[in-house]
Amino acid sequence: MDTTVVWFRRDLRLHDNETLARAVADADRVVPLYVFGESEYADSRYIDQPKTGGYRARFVRESVADLRANLRARGGDLLVRHGDPTDLVPAVATEYDADAVYFQTIPATEELTTENATKAALADAGIPSERFWTHTLYHLNDLPTAVDSIDDTYTPWRKEVEREATVRDTAETPTSVETPELAVGELPTLADLGRAEPEPDDRRAIEHRGGESAGRERAQTYVWEEDRLREYKETRNGLLGADYSSKFSAWLSQGCLSPRWLHEQVKEYETERVSNDSTYWLVFELLWRDFFQFQFIKHGGDFFGPQGIRDADKQWRHDEHTFEQWAAGETGVPFVDANMRELNATGYMSNRGRQNVASFLTDVLEIDWRWGAAYFESLLVDYDVCSNWGNWAYQSGVGNDSRDNYFNVLGQGERYDSGAAYITHWLPELAELPAEYAHRPWKLSDDEQARHGVQLGIDYPRPMVDIEEWYRMH
Repeated sequence: MDTTVVWFRRDLRLHDNETLARAVADADRVVPLYVFGESEYADSRYIDQPKTGGYRARFVRESVADLRANLRARGGDLLVRHGDPTDLVPAVATEYDADAVYFQTIPATEELTTENATKAALADAGIPSERFWTHTLYHLNDLPTAVDSIDDTYTPWRKEVEREATVRDTAETPTSVETPELAVGELPTLADLGRAEPEPDDRRAIEHRGGESAGRERAQTYVWEEDRLREYKETRNGLLGADYSSKFSAWLSQGCLSPRWLHEQVKEYETERVSNDSTYWLVFELLWRDFFQFQFIKHGGDFFGPQGIRDADKQWRHDEHTFEQWAAGETGVPFVDANMRELNATGYMSNRGRQNVASFLTDVLEIDWRWGAAYFESLLVDYDVCSNWGNWAYQSGVGNDSRDNYFNVLGQGERYDSGAAYITHWLPELAELPAEYAHRPWKLSDDEQARHGVQLGIDYPRPMVDIEEWYRMH
């Protein structure tokens, strides 16, 4: 072929990118393209928030800029457009007289609708297209059981895959990318995308800088320089600091890091340093991520129904005031509030925190789980549609897990933040309290409130529910 367009989506990298590698091998010239899709920056259908908020918009923009820089370092460039991919991808293919368009396929419903419409528009223009599966550790075609018949429970699925499937080798990183003269286009500013520049918060656990270069730097630091992988399983439930967990999720979500490349790093680490439960556990977590990607192929739009894929017998409340208290971190339950305030201030929250605030919203407050999932979608820098909605459905009792378990946010807080260091990091108004009261400030007498300078209802909210009584009853 003479010319192939590579439409980048959530695969913003040069390493282990089969779509790009194949295009470089198949065509004399490649036209790399990224489209800031208008629908991705539209408002949520569930809550009064944009689908992509400022934290992720900035991360995506930085990731696209890094992709362009890395292509330029190999003699190529990157076209950038802003609008509807179903119009823009065929227009670019026509403009550059492309013989084919290659692109990554994404299993979530809106993304799949966009790519199917784009594929149809290309076909109408007489331009062939080919999709590539590049977002998971295990390839779709290598699953031991066809995806529409896979187990809906993680553990049996994981065991079968570990026993019977193999992770493919990574694709070659192109040393050069031949592109024609391109009218490359400017990256839209955050203002062009309708977003304000987020204010940096010095309390954040990590600076999420977008791009393949930053993602690989993070892997180098975490795995090799700081040697954190050997203790990952023991520290992964932490709450404070950069290194209790890998923090790879944001780079994985935009495809700045390849899960197969990370798998290679783990295997190399196991050979050179140590192989233990912690090194296995990072791969275990990558498999959880895979599981939800494949589940979305199997169940599709059923994941977004109020009763989920289980058609669970659940009636959800739609109380906007209650939801807004939860979202603002004003519930009066410190462990919940600290996590929500971290999310609001940084676009990030630990896995432990996500499970707890989701359980509080859906189990205790009985608010529609989709509101919570949509709020996460808007705020999270590491949002991945399948992981986010799959995990929210799971936690809310309408998804893959067959058990209806809730998290006791009081017990969880006292277990994982025993000295209340995390709570007081994000709720400085409680900093002078002894740990037991920082977790349960409603136990303060009037005299104790005066002594510690914390007046409930003024300095910090009174609890919106009697949470101790709720757990006694359940």
